Amino acid sequence: MTSRAALFALLAVWGVGTVADVAPALAEDAPAAEGDSTPLTRSFSNRVWVKADGGELPGVMKIFLSDGTLVQDSCWETHRLSQWQMTSDTTVSWNEDGIDVAAEIVSVSSRDLVLSVSLGSEAVEERYTAATVPWVCPDMPTQS
Repeated sequence: MTSRAALFALLAVWGVGTVADVAPALAEDAPAAEGDSTPLTRSFSNRVWVKADGGELPGVMKIFLSDGTLVQDSCWETHRLSQWQMTSDTTVSWNEDGIDVAAEIVSVSSRDLVLSVSLGSEAVEERYTAATVPWVCPDMPTQS
C-alpha cells in the first residue's frame, strides 16, 4: 500500500491530478529530451497508459515521460523507474532488471497505444488505453 501511495504522490507532483475529469491523464508538459522530439514520441509520451486487458492482475500502467524516464506500476506490484529511449522511428526500448526490452509502436492515438514487445524470440502485443482522471485500482479478487 505504501508503494501505491508513493506513486500517486509522484503523479500528483507531476501534475497528473490537474487534468479534467474525463481527459486522458497527462503528465505536466516538460521539454522533450534532446533528439527526442519526433511527432510519434510526442504522441505517446507524458500520458498515463493503462493496460487494456489486465486479466487476473489488473492495473498495469506505463508512463513514458519526455525526459527519458519510464514509470511502470500496477495495482499488485511495486513501481519501477527506468530509462527509455527511441531506438528507431517506431521502436522504443527500456531496461528491466538488466535486460533490454524492445517494443515496436504498432499504433498510437490520443486514446490508445499498441506495443509489440519483444520477449526473447517472440513478440507479445500489449494494448493500452489512456487513463482517465480520477482512476483507482480495481478491487483485487480474493483467493479461496
